[in-house]
Amino acid sequence: MKTTFGVLVIFLLGLAASAATPPDFSGTWAFIPEKSKNIGMMSEMKMTQTIVQSSTSLDVTSDTTLQGNSQQTKTHYDLTGKTVTNDSPMAGPSETVSRWDGDKLVTTWTSQGAVADTTMVRTETLSLSPDKRSMTMKLVRGSNSAVVMVFDKK
Repeated sequence: MKTTFGVLVIFLLGLAASAATPPDFSGTWAFIPEKSKNIGMMSEMKMTQTIVQSSTSLDVTSDTTLQGNSQQTKTHYDLTGKTVTNDSPMAGPSETVSRWDGDKLVTTWTSQGAVADTTMVRTETLSLSPDKRSMTMKLVRGSNSAVVMVFDKK
């Protein structure tokens, strides 16, 4: 009985340790409009994201081309829960706070609204497919339908 209990404790500790390891999003990812949802005119966009991840941060360099215009943006996510200022292409400067929700990285973007003295809040959820060959970014603002962007690993 004592041996069975010991084996059970070791198994549960191993399971908890493996569940606590966050996924690694590092790599180069190509946007796949055909797999994405509610993307509107972004369906014409070409985008590559290069991600560098450490235990405390995740840095994304996005190279985008839409209607002949190219743009590069950089986003820094603090994985320790600290607030970071990032520029949002549509909303300007935003305060971002990231946290792990199991194997998903959830970031809340808070910026000034289009109407004076209002605030816009957007939630971004980043996840990997089980085979780690596909990355999904789900963006939700208020009660609007989610924008789902799918990327395949290059």
